[in-house]
Amino acid sequence: MNTADRNNRTRPEQMSLRKKIADSAWFNRSVEGLIAAWIRFAHDSSSWDRIGFEPMDEALRAGEPVIVALWHQRLMMSPWLFDVSLGRICTLTSSARAGRLAGQVQARFGFDTIAMSSHKRHVALSREVLGKIRDGYSIGIATDGPRGPARIASTVPLVWARSSGCRVFVVSFSANRVLEFPTWDRMWLPTPFSKGVLMCREWRETVPRKPSEEEMERLRLSLQAALDEVTDASDHAAGRLTGA
Repeated sequence: MNTADRNNRTRPEQMSLRKKIADSAWFNRSVEGLIAAWIRFAHDSSSWDRIGFEPMDEALRAGEPVIVALWHQRLMMSPWLFDVSLGRICTLTSSARAGRLAGQVQARFGFDTIAMSSHKRHVALSREVLGKIRDGYSIGIATDGPRGPARIASTVPLVWARSSGCRVFVVSFSANRVLEFPTWDRMWLPTPFSKGVLMCREWRETVPRKPSEEEMERLRLSLQAALDEVTDASDHAAGRLTGA
């Protein structure tokens, strides 16, 4: 057997082995545990300012579910962007391997998750989400996730705000030191012994029951601007941006 034949035979075996490892429940639990431990240690060893969360916290104490929106890049600190001691939350994740991993990490911090799938019809997903809201769950969503483009808001939170009447809050984290991954959104992972900021603002627009296409686009751009503003403000507060 020549070298080319051996290489052609080896590649499928290597790919099969990598897939088996990636699909292994033990492997995934180990990775989830490591990520969760890193995030917890980064949070606990750092100093954090929590800014603007009072209106959302008051709503949760009153038993009012809310919609929490953020950019996918800032997803890693979501366990501290919603206080699960005040209410329950369900987040939307991708059904792909990375999305399932993210969902399981969040589950370790007390979050419920719903997997979005290209095979799941939009109507079925909306019913599932609205059912969670009726059961008292808040809903969290990376508004440009799971594949981007980065910092381009979808209309999904608007649809749920229209159907449920829930208030919408935009949140972000930032820190003076982070690890940045080479993903489509340059995902941030906080580092230990940093100085960071957790920030929340209410998006005060009202979504009408039957908005026109023009009105829906205006609201989408408004939500997108609010997400950019809270994210840039958190960067500024953490010392990552200068100026007003």
